[in-house]
Amino acid sequence: MAAQRAQAQPKIKPIAEPKQFKPENYTFANEADPFSKQKLTQALGKESNLAASNGALIAPELKRRKEPLEEFPLDSMSLVGSMVRNQKPVALVKVGPLLYQVRPGDYLGQNYGRVVKIVENEVTLREIVQDAVGEWIERPASLLLQERSK
Repeated sequence: MAAQRAQAQPKIKPIAEPKQFKPENYTFANEADPFSKQKLTQALGKESNLAASNGALIAPELKRRKEPLEEFPLDSMSLVGSMVRNQKPVALVKVGPLLYQVRPGDYLGQNYGRVVKIVENEVTLREIVQDAVGEWIERPASLLLQERSK
């Protein structure tokens, strides 16, 4: 064993020479500096204009008093029925063990959802949410009548 071990020689490849470093010229020296005060003030100006236009959509919602059903997310609610009371549609919405009467103009959910229309098997809402850019937009949402499984 000792003789075999002495005869075995590892085969080691030599290390390649390191590549020579070649410095590159900075070609964007003549471009606008992304950290300049001018760029910053332009960006802040655009943002304030955007906030002013979006503020008109969300401002009335922030000033009003919140309704009880705005504490719950829309997916935790279920529409269990609808009826007509005094010639006006009323929806029956269940949240947990409690049952609520909802009329057009009432608010539901955590996204400033306002009831627009109530029909026999659906409550249609208008929600105000922020998109990916941060702008406030309106989007439709609805609660559908759920059939109970036995």
